[in-house]
Amino acid sequence: SFSTVMPAVFETAELVGTFKWVERFTFGPRVRETAALEPGFFLAGAGMLLLTLVWPKYFYPFVWMSLVLILEPLNFWLGREHFMEYLERGDWRPIVSLSVGALICGFFWEMWNYYSWPKWIYHTPGAQFLEVFEMPLLGYGGYVPFALELFVLRNLLWRAAPRVEESWRR
Repeated sequence: SFSTVMPAVFETAELVGTFKWVERFTFGPRVRETAALEPGFFLAGAGMLLLTLVWPKYFYPFVWMSLVLILEPLNFWLGREHFMEYLERGDWRPIVSLSVGALICGFFWEMWNYYSWPKWIYHTPGAQFLEVFEMPLLGYGGYVPFALELFVLRNLLWRAAPRVEESWRR
């Protein structure tokens, strides 16, 4: 349920954002915003989603990233918080904090799932090896775009959402 997943990821990301090592991502490479970038994101996301719908057996990993690429431009066009405003300044802390926060949550969710009944069982063509609990190791990589998806979804649906940088000032 997203009513427990979203707060877990955002609270864990906020905790990760307080760690000293995250500060090194404050002045990373800058990603320049161009007129074609947001429409390009949107079209790439729509293309990835279409590939997932047409050939799910091969393109299932695209399902998470496609939504990020579709919703990020919507947030930009609506004047909501979006990743590119941070990346233009070279500030990678939101992406790093959210990604690590989701990986931490994912580890615990998979651990609790392992001993549960009923439980999740994964069928991941081409990636069904090196399982950590029930999840194939490569599957944990899906938690990174999942965290970014939660960020863009939150900002799209909640206009007055607190900005992620506000949590670092506490």
